[in-house]
Amino acid sequence: VMTKENPTFAKTSTGAAAVTQLTLTVFRLNGLLLHCGDRLVEPLGLTSARWQVLGAIALAGVPLTAPKIGEAMGVTRQGAQKQLNVLAEQGLVEARPNPAHRRSPQYILTPQGLALYRRAEALWAVQADDLAKLITSAQASAATQTLESMLHQLQIVNVYSEIES
Repeated sequence: VMTKENPTFAKTSTGAAAVTQLTLTVFRLNGLLLHCGDRLVEPLGLTSARWQVLGAIALAGVPLTAPKIGEAMGVTRQGAQKQLNVLAEQGLVEARPNPAHRRSPQYILTPQGLALYRRAEALWAVQADDLAKLITSAQASAATQTLESMLHQLQIVNVYSEIES
């Protein structure tokens, strides 16, 4: 139901309105980060999506399956697999047998993949330093804490709804 005060949203509590604004801001930020990330790593022959996959594997420190990479990136297994296929063709990741699941290989970075990821991270470090001059560490920490809390709660709700269905 739309209201006169705000024709786009149904009447909600103050808390729900704040969470809605947070969500919309995250959507806008995500789009902008992906766009900026694409521009940042384009000279390396990467996209934001492929950089995220390389990062998920590099940061895990252990081989990961496509579903685990998707989970780390916040995308579907199919979305992660699409990027893994391209990265494998480029010789940046390698599939290894998974002793726990024959049909779900584990992926590792090749030496070339690790080197390219490190170059992308060096480019990002310059951007992060520039942003850190505009956003205090306290602001960044508070935002991170809020977003991690929201992520955790949504994961609980999602798991619960999957169990019920």
